[in-house]
Amino acid sequence: MSASVSHVEISGDDAGQRIDNFLLRRLKGVPKVRIYRMLRRGEVRINGGRADPSQRLAAGDSVRIPPVRTALPSTTPAPGQALMAQLDGRILFEDQGLLVIDKPSGLAVHGGSGVRLGLIEALRMGRSDRFLELAHRLDRDTSGCLMVAKSRAALAELHRLLRMQRVRKSYQLLVCGRWPRRLTVVERPLHRFVTAAGERRVRVDAQGKPARTTFNVLRECASASWLSARLHSGRTHQIRVHAASSGHPVLGEDKYETAASEQCSKAAKVNRLCLHAARLGLEWDGAQRRFEAPMPPLFDDAWSRLAGRADL
Repeated sequence: MSASVSHVEISGDDAGQRIDNFLLRRLKGVPKVRIYRMLRRGEVRINGGRADPSQRLAAGDSVRIPPVRTALPSTTPAPGQALMAQLDGRILFEDQGLLVIDKPSGLAVHGGSGVRLGLIEALRMGRSDRFLELAHRLDRDTSGCLMVAKSRAALAELHRLLRMQRVRKSYQLLVCGRWPRRLTVVERPLHRFVTAAGERRVRVDAQGKPARTTFNVLRECASASWLSARLHSGRTHQIRVHAASSGHPVLGEDKYETAASEQCSKAAKVNRLCLHAARLGLEWDGAQRRFEAPMPPLFDDAWSRLAGRADL
């Protein structure tokens, strides 16, 4: 049983969910009837007010969760320590204000929505730094360069550089089919929405926010292409949706795949999204900095399987 009331600040990843679905995912092991009883009795509050089960959450909302007994054992520091040991060997750069880390695929950048421990929580558990905050985010299944601020001043500066588009982000990805070499710029507005099941998705929509991605072909074979991509805006799932809407979903995709890309992913034997934040460039502490995260071996392995096949 949790020892005290907890207050959770809703992140952008959790925004748009119904409060009952949020609690069901967060409080694993708590009977559904108990969660709805908490809501009916007013034990769960959003920004100090009673929460209706169908109420949608917004980024920045503060959710009060009462002490509850779960059927699962409480978490211990051990998982965080094990994860921190893994992350410690993936640090690409560190100074007094900035930490750049090669995030592994499959690790959420922060906890919430069924994720007990994310990268930022593991870093806070395993390090003595008084301040650690994400400067930006990567999808859970995307690997590569991620910036973490070690002071409020560093966080403000990184946010300023990101707003001014002075952080150069370069990705590499494997996609289904031959990417047209003439298609170097995809500029399509993107709209975020939440499915009936509470899952976050993005679609091309004229009413969405402007988004621009530059693509270049690095390698190609009969069934797939190896691309580089540069972001000129930072929308959720931007590369994934721009690639899929161009007819070439990223291999390992589970949200925007097609029958053809699913078949290609199976042939490549990929077990994760083939999208990697390979490089970051920015001016930092008076010098031009460039950080590179090594390409995961999966990319070369998948490409070797696909390059020799002509039956896809």
